[in-house]
Amino acid sequence: MTTGTHTGTIGLLDETFARARSEDRAALVVYLPGGFPTVDGGIEAVKAAVAGGADIIEVGLPHSDPVLDGPVIQTADDIALRGGVRIADIMRTVREAYEATGVPILVMTYWNPVDRYGVERFTAELAAAGGAGCILPDLPVQESALWREHAEKHGLATVFVVAPSSRDERLATITAAGSGFVYASSLMGVTGTRESVGEQAQNLVERTRATTGLPVCVGIGVSTAEHARQVAGFADGVIVGSAFVKRMLDAPDEAAGLTAVRDLAAELAEGVRQR
Repeated sequence: MTTGTHTGTIGLLDETFARARSEDRAALVVYLPGGFPTVDGGIEAVKAAVAGGADIIEVGLPHSDPVLDGPVIQTADDIALRGGVRIADIMRTVREAYEATGVPILVMTYWNPVDRYGVERFTAELAAAGGAGCILPDLPVQESALWREHAEKHGLATVFVVAPSSRDERLATITAAGSGFVYASSLMGVTGTRESVGEQAQNLVERTRATTGLPVCVGIGVSTAEHARQVAGFADGVIVGSAFVKRMLDAPDEAAGLTAVRDLAAELAEGVRQR
């Protein structure tokens, strides 16, 4: 890892997972879209999630064509984009949220905005803001060398997404290229009952762990403390996004939205401790 002011906080991410492991629990990872409901409101939402018990934050970079996001996050992205959110606002969100909370903060983004902005510029600015890394759901591993080179240079994690459809040899290729943690995406509610989805996620975690020593975190549309408890039974981290966004969208005003975020984080933080 390079020294100086432009070093990201991948080390803090590693420490956070190690601490959760030492407490015999999963880490709670909370996703919130940047710029939603406003840039300042988004920063306050991160603080509220951490106050409730979030260990790690993912700040979403709103995209006009979010192929992997459901309608709830699309709605929030739409509000942020109409508000004029820019990459500079996402960097400010990371910087101010990190300074206020001290927890690892990653950016989740589609590849196109990064590519247009410039990989060197994006990684340098994210590191300077105190970011811990990036989750890049649509960047193919075989096209990721340039990104990984700059991310590594700046002390940033490169988190790839694996899915139940990923074959074992493909999992090995993906996890060998990644750092920080592996994002295991399970298709909650699309096929079968919740039990079978749980089994599918658990199977994916086991297959992923067979290829890597990196922590494996599951995002499966977890929305309740009970879901969190189930997933924490077999994963290193539990990722929750839409449930937070939905509570903010449903709240009568911003203050109520922040209270709802803090309360949900507290419920989920209790859930990941009960595995």
